[in-house]
Amino acid sequence: MSPMADKLHFSLVSPEKELFSGGVDSVTVPGSEGDFGVYPEHMPVMTAIRPGAISVMNEETERRIYIRGGFADVTSEGLTVLAEEAVELGDLDPAKLAQEITDAEEDVRDAETEEKREAATEQLEYLQALASAMKD
Repeated sequence: MSPMADKLHFSLVSPEKELFSGGVDSVTVPGSEGDFGVYPEHMPVMTAIRPGAISVMNEETERRIYIRGGFADVTSEGLTVLAEEAVELGDLDPAKLAQEITDAEEDVRDAETEEKREAATEQLEYLQALASAMKD
């Protein structure tokens, strides 16, 4: 048995770049029909991902990455997540994020057109989702 046999090969790819590729113990994915865990030798599945945090477990260490949406593909080779956008939650500064939320709330209030209000509201909801994922 190879040393990788007890590890899951996991790749996280966003439109900009490959964010992670390597062996991990497990990954919990926010699937469109609910969260699901992927472990080595998981059965093949492909599903849409709803916005939420992916939890990557390796050697007792958890790494949380907020995914704005995309697809998860589990094959005999491992798990690939194609994310529309991915943000490493550990890299976020809670104080800076709180200020960005305050600024976005002001942008929603001050929007002069419906189009600007919709864009500002979408940004505010995204920032609030990031803040919520950091607390989980």
